[in-house]
Amino acid sequence: MPDSEPHVLLEKRGRVGIITLNRPERLNAWSRDMARLVREHITDCNNDEGIGAVVLTGAGRGFCSGADLQRPQAEGGQRPPPEPEQESLPEFLQRSKPLIAAINGAAVGVGFTLPLACDIRIASEHARVSMRFVRIGLTPELGSTQILPQVAGLANAAEMMLTGRIYNAQEALRLGVVNKVVPHETLLAEAVALAEEIAFNPATHVRWAKRMLHANAVNDNIRAVLRMEDEIFGQAARSPAFAEAARAFVEKRDPAFNS
Repeated sequence: MPDSEPHVLLEKRGRVGIITLNRPERLNAWSRDMARLVREHITDCNNDEGIGAVVLTGAGRGFCSGADLQRPQAEGGQRPPPEPEQESLPEFLQRSKPLIAAINGAAVGVGFTLPLACDIRIASEHARVSMRFVRIGLTPELGSTQILPQVAGLANAAEMMLTGRIYNAQEALRLGVVNKVVPHETLLAEAVALAEEIAFNPATHVRWAKRMLHANAVNDNIRAVLRMEDEIFGQAARSPAFAEAARAFVEKRDPAFNS
């Protein structure tokens, strides 16, 4: 691949942004440059009112094989020094538009914790996932010690983290770390179709729902959860989107939220 080829690509297809990790000759090994470009492209999609959801996938045979250990640690290690005043990547992803990880192949180390920080994960039948960190003398990162137990349960998370084992797509489905497994050749189409389904909905309400989901999933104060839900429900009930949904119901048509 020419040096000038971007290591992360962005395509906008209707109301869906498609971000592709693009170092297929290295199974998309993660570098600091890729981290910067992923953040920039997601920011672009967040700022584009025409985009309602984002798909993140990999070029070639792998999603991401982990950190690029052939580069200096300061450039490609698991935990490069953060930029001054920069929001952490998991926090950034939590407040972004809905993110769907389309795992097309090997997803190892940071290549697995990155899709874990997305909202939904779809796996190709060729996918392989691993919390490989302990096998290479490192420890889990990107908030995965909080996220993985929520997604897979504490016992499954412990097995994955403490063994560093590689799991195939069906095993990942059994553990609950992917939503579904699809034929390899239809992976991107199915991920885009799901993103389109999300993007059809009113953007403000999707943002509210995602915000509450991430805030309340780790909140054990049910009164605080209910207060947040009631406050945002009230705003939603007064919104133009709710009025349009009511009109569409009476007129027996689909609502036009984004026209």
